[in-house]
Amino acid sequence: MSKATRILLAALLLAAAMFTACKGGEDEYAEPEAFSFVIYPGAKYLGQLTEVTKNAHKIFNPNVAPPPTAIYDTDASLETVADYYVKQYGYKEIAQDAGTAAAAKPNAYWRSGDLAADAKGAEAIAKQLGLNPDITKAAGAYRAIEIAPRPNRPRVVIQRPYFDMTTSQVVDRTLILMSR
Repeated sequence: MSKATRILLAALLLAAAMFTACKGGEDEYAEPEAFSFVIYPGAKYLGQLTEVTKNAHKIFNPNVAPPPTAIYDTDASLETVADYYVKQYGYKEIAQDAGTAAAAKPNAYWRSGDLAADAKGAEAIAKQLGLNPDITKAAGAYRAIEIAPRPNRPRVVIQRPYFDMTTSQVVDRTLILMSR
């Protein structure tokens, strides 16, 4: 599992984290003016989860400031949210998978995974963040879409359902993770 995948898995699995407010200044994570997040209409910003994701990044890269990141969630279906982002980014379609390793990855593609396997892979990160998840409760498959970044827009990962390591529960909502 690559370092980027572990960071992403940690972010997805740490939804609705119950951390105290960040003591550092928010200017530390300010995004460039030209950079913008596309927000799905009606999606709820998950500020605490965004901070947990930035903290997970610091575990892997302690001397590098976390990239601009924002996490939202919504009750809308995975397909509806995926279609919205693909259109906003100007991509034609969503490929059924990433293709072969030798071929270039499509701009948008579906993937699937196992919540238990991902939770097991992110367990050490969660513990370093002060979480003690019961990963035996992570059960079931998920579906996700990966959307490539644009020059002034972040990479987007959309997943449903996801395992919340702070409550040790599978959450049946659509998670939207955007990161540079």
